Amino acid sequence: MRIGLFGHFGRGNFGNDSTLQAMVYHLRRVIPNAEITCICTGPEAVAAAYKIKAEPISDVVVQPWKVRSSAVKLVRRLLIGIPCELYRWFRGFMILRGTHVFIIAGTGLLTDAYSLWGSGPYNVFKWSVAAKLCRCKLLFVSVGAGPVYGVIGKWLVKSSLSLADFRSYRDEASMQYVKSMGLLEDGDQVYPDLAFSLPEDLISNISTSNRQRRVVGLGLMNDPGRYAIDRPDNAVYRGYLDSLAVFVKWLLAHNWDVRLLIGDVGDRPTTQEFRSLLKTRSVICEEGRIIEEPIASAENVLSQLAATDLVVATRFHNALLALLLNKPVISISFHHKCSSLMSRMGLSEYCQDISELNGDTLIELFCKLEKNAAILKPMIRQRAEECRKALDDQYSLIFQGVDLGNAQVVRSSPVEQA
Repeated sequence: MRIGLFGHFGRGNFGNDSTLQAMVYHLRRVIPNAEITCICTGPEAVAAAYKIKAEPISDVVVQPWKVRSSAVKLVRRLLIGIPCELYRWFRGFMILRGTHVFIIAGTGLLTDAYSLWGSGPYNVFKWSVAAKLCRCKLLFVSVGAGPVYGVIGKWLVKSSLSLADFRSYRDEASMQYVKSMGLLEDGDQVYPDLAFSLPEDLISNISTSNRQRRVVGLGLMNDPGRYAIDRPDNAVYRGYLDSLAVFVKWLLAHNWDVRLLIGDVGDRPTTQEFRSLLKTRSVICEEGRIIEEPIASAENVLSQLAATDLVVATRFHNALLALLLNKPVISISFHHKCSSLMSRMGLSEYCQDISELNGDTLIELFCKLEKNAAILKPMIRQRAEECRKALDDQYSLIFQGVDLGNAQVVRSSPVEQA
């Protein structure tokens, strides 16, 4: 049984990497002898971490060089760019030849917020077409959608999804977003984000540290406004950091320690910028009150979230993983996926729109979260377990109609498997 996976994995987005970890774990649980190939943006890291074959989404055929002349750029595109891309299409066919199932695995790939290229809509379309030409079953599993700003991006997303044998979205908002682009299919379904199905022993084995003071996990994100409007100005980002600076000053004055968290390597400059902002605002504290430790993997994120009492998160998967660890969360929402997650978990009142964020409002909301934390924890645990069970049903469903040939399929649940 040969299975292909596709996604923005292995390049330092720890939420996406947790999605891949969950998918690989359950593939090996359901089809132990499957041969897995991952088409991703960081193949070397993925191959090393999971001991599977990994290929780049779009490999470099000819090294680029800087050109100022528009005419030369056009000639280069015609004489080098097009032949190189044709080669990539051919290479895609060769990689997927003989593959039975090709899975677009979770995450928010269906957007052109950053680019049409890379892990954007164009390469989703290219690999989807290649999969169908190679007679693969094409599955979009718990994917997120939007925003898609351009006409070309919308066409590529809609065309890719129309090729699928199975489609599920990680929230109702994503499914409705796709329907608003004109793809109306009765068979589409909603299942939770795949990270809710991370191995239970991984979650239970995360240890917490003992500290004298309570700790708030504060998740920072680089340029979250990009998901809200096509060409965001710097005002939302500056207001976001200013509000968090007011919040941190209040936390330190009320005997809370603060642990700075990230969800992507691209967030590291933001933590340094935020520390500088605290200095300019005269937010001074004794050594160790603001904790910042290296984060280089999804496991690091989990362990550092486990060492907190309450979490204020910006990145979607920082909030999700905190909830998976049964931590009460405030989500600073920059995208419908954040509000959808908090609604699913019964925490809509603790979701703060980034465009309306201010320090005083955040402090007030935090005080409410602290007061109700003991009441919220049992509900969070129950909702997370419901998400896990729903995903277990989806794993059974997506392979139920696939011709597995002689592959061994295990139908037991993770608990039974243990």
